[in-house]
Amino acid sequence: MAAKSFVVFGLGQFGSSVAAALGKNGCEVLAVDIKEERVQDIASAVTYAVKGDVTDPDIYESLGLNNMDGAIIAITNSMEASVMATILSKEAGIPYVMAKASSDTHAIVLRKLGADRVIFPEKEMGYRVARNMVFGKFVDTFELSDRFSMVELAVPSSWVGKSIRSLDIRRNWGVNIIAIKQGEDVDVSVDPDDILRPDQVLLLVGDNAKLKKIR
Repeated sequence: MAAKSFVVFGLGQFGSSVAAALGKNGCEVLAVDIKEERVQDIASAVTYAVKGDVTDPDIYESLGLNNMDGAIIAITNSMEASVMATILSKEAGIPYVMAKASSDTHAIVLRKLGADRVIFPEKEMGYRVARNMVFGKFVDTFELSDRFSMVELAVPSSWVGKSIRSLDIRRNWGVNIIAIKQGEDVDVSVDPDDILRPDQVLLLVGDNAKLKKIR
């Protein structure tokens, strides 16, 4: 399967992080910013890094955007640049355009222009931090719905040295283990007879009330 390709417009802290993460995960990434120093900083982490003014319509044809699987518009300091990048990305036929907004008004404009998803990274991170504080000792939490979540839980000391089968976590706690992480490795083929170790992190899915009890 061919690697997916993305263009990232705007290489501030958010845009650079997204571009580098996409590159690390094997995607082809074209990173674009008007500032030369930002382009140089990201060059080694992406496929191509280009200095360009996204308010100039002529630049888009030279970038070959029609071959991209997705575009990330990470520009919020210039409404004109954000709007232009969104419009021309859609006109180039990019199937998925995600744009960062700086305000509710900005978000409304981006959606009207056809952005497939509009995000507020700071708001979303704040919400996620708050959830993690409420849920307590979980490494991280991911909301699946109003009722259900997926959480990362470091193996409790009382579970170390025991198997998943002997703990009977599903019956006793009402949650499911869907994967086990150890460092950068994630094992989704969970063997109920595996012995749990203190350096592992469990990925659990369940009802929020039951997850709060298990912490």
